[in-house]
Amino acid sequence: MRKMLDSSPRQRALPKRIILVRHGESAGNIDGTAYTTTPDNKIPLTTQGVEQAKLAGSRICNVVSDGNSSSNWKVYFYVSPYLRTRSTLREIGRSFPRSSVIGAREECRIREQDFGNFQIAERMKAIKETRERFGRFYYRFPEGESASDVYDRVSSFLESLWRDIDMNRLHHDQHDDLNLVIVSHGLAIRVFLMKWFKWTVEQFEYLNNLGNCEFRVMQLGNGGEYSLAVNHTDEEMQEWGLSPEMIEDQQWRARANKGDWNEKCLWYLDTFFDQFADSKCEDGDDKISEAKGVL
Repeated sequence: MRKMLDSSPRQRALPKRIILVRHGESAGNIDGTAYTTTPDNKIPLTTQGVEQAKLAGSRICNVVSDGNSSSNWKVYFYVSPYLRTRSTLREIGRSFPRSSVIGAREECRIREQDFGNFQIAERMKAIKETRERFGRFYYRFPEGESASDVYDRVSSFLESLWRDIDMNRLHHDQHDDLNLVIVSHGLAIRVFLMKWFKWTVEQFEYLNNLGNCEFRVMQLGNGGEYSLAVNHTDEEMQEWGLSPEMIEDQQWRARANKGDWNEKCLWYLDTFFDQFADSKCEDGDDKISEAKGVL
């Protein structure tokens, strides 16, 4: 007799943390002319960048293991295909026991923003100055991308990420705390956070880039919402460019019940409206009734 399929809903096993890591110092970070002779995706780490990545690995391992007080945790890595991010991941991995690493995947959608033709350094400098005048989110580099283009592909990656979690493609044992570590680039990380927390374009413009091998920890709060405030201080978030309202929202997420966001978000309505009617749209209802009477 064929077994009946279990129709009961399967509970999603959410990652305890999602950690976003910028690559270590690269040759392009210390000498912009490196891009005139080497493709962006092949720019290597410097010796300092390698050391930064090793230190970041140790610090991240300390976070996911709760200061070495927990043993039931696992980690899965996503990495940009660029040489500097792959090299950063390789050094980070030296801090993790093989038994705790579920796997790793190269993900093209979290690659660096395409800046177009780097071969003419003076032209690129002028283009970047123009971007600062017109805004970082919408300005598109000639033959390259805008931050909004990166936002679109990072959004697509997020959808795939949720499918990986929902379908247990990461082969995660629900008895272990799952930690996702995403090794990427400064802009891609900022738009990832923007998409996740539903920050506006105006709020994005005030965000500061991560330093080399800096990372941001999004951790599940008590009510099931992810928040930066679980692992990071208000002072840190302020330095990153978060406004007082954004910081308060992160604090709320750390203790909020999942699904309450639309009702509680501090800026969601105020961003779009400056005044509402004092009562229900009675005039509008009357006009609709009159129109129906005509018909």
